[in-house]
Amino acid sequence: MTPDHLSAAADRPATADLRFRVLGELLVETGGRPLPLGPVKQRLVLGALLCHPNAAVSVDLLTEAVWGDEPPRSARKNLQAYVSTLRKLLGEATDGERIVHHHTGYQLRVGPGEVDVLRFEELARAGQSAIRLGAGAHGAALLREALDLWSGPFLADLGHSELLRDRAERRELRRLAVLEDWAEAELDLGHAPAVAEALAEAVAEHPMRERLCAAQMSALFRSGRQSAALAVYDDLRQHLARQLGLRVGPALESLYRGMLDGQGPAGPVPRTSVAGAPPRTPQTVLPADLPDFTGRREEVSRLTALLAGEGRRVVVSGPVGVGKTALAVHVAHRLAGGFPDGCLTVRLRRADGTPRHPASLLAELCRATGLTGSVPEDEEEAAALWRSWLAGRGLLLVLDDAPDEGVIRQLLPGSGPSAVLVTSRTRLAGLGPVQRLELEPFASDEAVGLLDRIVGDGRIRADRQAAERIVDGVGRLPLAVRVCGTKLAVLHQLSAAEYAARLERSPALLDELAAGDLAVRRQLAVWWAGLPAVVRAVLCAFGRLPRPLFTLTEAMSVLGCGEEVARRVLDSMIEVSVLHCRLGDVTAHAALYEIPLLAQLYARERADAERPAPVPQRPVAG
Repeated sequence: MTPDHLSAAADRPATADLRFRVLGELLVETGGRPLPLGPVKQRLVLGALLCHPNAAVSVDLLTEAVWGDEPPRSARKNLQAYVSTLRKLLGEATDGERIVHHHTGYQLRVGPGEVDVLRFEELARAGQSAIRLGAGAHGAALLREALDLWSGPFLADLGHSELLRDRAERRELRRLAVLEDWAEAELDLGHAPAVAEALAEAVAEHPMRERLCAAQMSALFRSGRQSAALAVYDDLRQHLARQLGLRVGPALESLYRGMLDGQGPAGPVPRTSVAGAPPRTPQTVLPADLPDFTGRREEVSRLTALLAGEGRRVVVSGPVGVGKTALAVHVAHRLAGGFPDGCLTVRLRRADGTPRHPASLLAELCRATGLTGSVPEDEEEAAALWRSWLAGRGLLLVLDDAPDEGVIRQLLPGSGPSAVLVTSRTRLAGLGPVQRLELEPFASDEAVGLLDRIVGDGRIRADRQAAERIVDGVGRLPLAVRVCGTKLAVLHQLSAAEYAARLERSPALLDELAAGDLAVRRQLAVWWAGLPAVVRAVLCAFGRLPRPLFTLTEAMSVLGCGEEVARRVLDSMIEVSVLHCRLGDVTAHAALYEIPLLAQLYARERADAERPAPVPQRPVAG
């Protein structure tokens, strides 16, 4: 594969008088004129280098920025071509080559005044230092100059790269901290109306950032707009309660009470949590337990014993839709009262299935523990602060839908009486010494019991045979059973037998499994998008099998490989919870492998819709 059309303008070397802009869309100017930066992949290389100016960026990191998890075989060769073109385009720095190759990667050499993000940091540090020394007006002016460098989100036109999107999220957190510093300095100077106007958009975009809301409330109150100030508080309170199950911090609560009494802040806006302030005991933050939670008696008993006893780190893994989160939340509700410092739940993926950045997770945890104002910008320092707070405390921490081991390690307590319950689609084999529970689909009685509780009008108990046909037809996965029950509860005219027949006749079963905004296909699509390409390729191959159960011999035939390679591939698929192995009574040769029914159906659809990558001749977990 050759690189996408390389820019013809790259043959014209630039002078050393360059300006790089990343606080907005990527732009490089020389003499006030923009340079043509070439195709998008070449821009991604430059953007990744500018994320770490004057530091070596590894080839692996550059490859991830450009191609994500699916680089072509020619990725290294393509990178070399992009770097060569960028060298010609950017010319030389004042002290030699712009892009230097090291054994650790590539380094983009820039001067302090050439990159807007370096200038931003320089101005921000100077402004914060001036404010600490008592020169508030000068400090506020420097902070405003720094903020004015931003014309949009960091590398706004390259946000389709997950790696660069994560860097942008961290830069946005830094911008907000500087904005809050500026707002508090301007309030001290008596410029409340200007602050109220300047913060309106930021508060709308970040309605749960307490320090920002405190500054906006103070600015509005001092501008004579008491009702608007109270509305900011009310919006924050509702967002925290609805999305995180948290209450507003005590400093902001005190500010609000003073405004209700007509006594707003007379002096500087109070900081919501400053370094050295005693952290407040966190509230219990748990999603509501399912009122119709059914079955799982053995699993509940085992998890309860492990988390309340010696085995205080537990991983619950299993396929999509098997009910990992529901089980974890149910057990956490049962145990929450036994942890004196509360119970915190954090979801580790976004709604679209992509992993959240560790900085965002640490910020959420620190918000819940009252450490918000003290959280360092550096990720490792923030993780150390979190673990330091956690040491010696008795907290139940539920980490839901973990994408990998790395982010978990940063959040685990080093010692002490706290317990951690992790749910994940994979077994997280590299996590170390933890207790494990592999969750399987419901037994038939459990599945029928859940269906009956959801439908609730006697139709299920009146036709047990039809109920079993329904739950067996959807692989007894709790998510699918819940959708079936919801559909039957809404369609009163439909008998269990009629619905069972409809499922059996449907040429596209996944189309039937949708009720309102509860849709199995949507969940499967998110799961599928998060799988490595090689795993999807193997699943597409197995999806063509006539049934979810298959033998080692059948796997060898599908994969087109020998027994040893087939075993390694199957073991790797088991490790990432897309296969389950049922050992035979005699030898491993009699083992049966099983793909969850709905996963097999979705894989079959994808095999028909897309051209899968070649089936790997090696393990697929990584």
